[in-house]
Amino acid sequence: MIYKRSSQLFAEAEKVIPGGVNSPVRAFKAVGGTPIFVKSAKGAYLYDEDGNRLIDYINSWGPMILGHAFEPVVQAVIEKAKLGTSFGMPTELETQIAALAVAMVPNIDKIRFVNSGTEACMSAVRLARGFTKRDKIVKFAGCYHGHSDSFLIQAGSGAITFGSPNSPGVTEGTAKDTLLANYNDLENVKTLIEANENEIAAIIVEPVAGNMGCIPPNKGFLEGLRTFCTENGILLIFDEVMTGFRLARGGVQELFNVDADIVCFGKVIGGGLPVGAFAAREEIMNYLAPLGPVYQAGTLSGNPLAMAAGLAMLQTLDNDRAIFQRLADKTAYLHEGIEKVLKANNVVFTINRIGSMISVHFDARPVVDLKTAGNGDNENFKKFFHGLLNEGVYIAPSAYETWFITDALSYEDLDFTIQAVDKVAKTF
Repeated sequence: MIYKRSSQLFAEAEKVIPGGVNSPVRAFKAVGGTPIFVKSAKGAYLYDEDGNRLIDYINSWGPMILGHAFEPVVQAVIEKAKLGTSFGMPTELETQIAALAVAMVPNIDKIRFVNSGTEACMSAVRLARGFTKRDKIVKFAGCYHGHSDSFLIQAGSGAITFGSPNSPGVTEGTAKDTLLANYNDLENVKTLIEANENEIAAIIVEPVAGNMGCIPPNKGFLEGLRTFCTENGILLIFDEVMTGFRLARGGVQELFNVDADIVCFGKVIGGGLPVGAFAAREEIMNYLAPLGPVYQAGTLSGNPLAMAAGLAMLQTLDNDRAIFQRLADKTAYLHEGIEKVLKANNVVFTINRIGSMISVHFDARPVVDLKTAGNGDNENFKKFFHGLLNEGVYIAPSAYETWFITDALSYEDLDFTIQAVDKVAKTF
């Protein structure tokens, strides 16, 4: 495929935008080459500025669960835009989507909307600190909760050692209150809790990790976190920005029957527009201003266009509950097909999958955390990415990102993708 126009646009973008992109992974630094500039999208396909059609497996990093330009969402946004795009005042629409979200998700009484997943997670941590009157949080290496200062922390040297910033601009003072644990490692978490008794406000986790490839929780991991939190007065925060309304109608809480204290949402809940949200039971949410002392605000929070898109999306998912099984079936079909052709071509790999999330790791060993995700053959991933791109299949330009399956994908699309994987594998 030819990407002449995309190359020209990227050169122009680099002059006025840092790195030519507004989010780093888009720059193709991990895989090399020039980013693809999209002109339009419909259903399961992207159409770039050079006229190429690509089968899309990132789907705007998750929210396009029903496909691009899904008609009910598009129409809802158009009709709402005719009435005004932003008011900075309450609207009935906010209550409608809030009531539906609360009805769909177990163990939450109230929800507050913000503008991004980063805002949702940042606000959830602030709320947890205010509610518990403690300062420290535990996060997991490889779990991404947005770019708020508290989350941009790398590992310390031991259980009692505080994390240190891994981005300039994050202060040591901020870093000292963030403790880093290993995903799927309950003993590590237990050690951190014991070393910081009565000081930890919250444990925040992607209950299914999606930012080191797709990594499901080991059996008992989420249950163990719940037990630790209950026993130690710690709030358990599920970052379901990726998984919420995607892996099940009620998200991971429903899927694994594990209750979190606070849940963060994004992606699907906005129908493709910039939305985040955090939710909890009433006694926790009532700590937020104007009812309580924890302050959180946003001029565009509850923006009518985003609320219209999100409501149309959630109503569709609520009315068509078979969608989650259809998505899981399509993902399983893709998994089996890719596995078959990679084995036939003697490629070393592991595939992780849960629901409509899947990733291919180029290492034979199990991938259960950030360290094991890093064992993959990155050179093979680069070949894999560019090989699929040349065949008309677009996956995330990073080995550390999950693929997201959309209901708009046909089995013909899946077969085409499997055949493309076969062609690329023969070049390894």
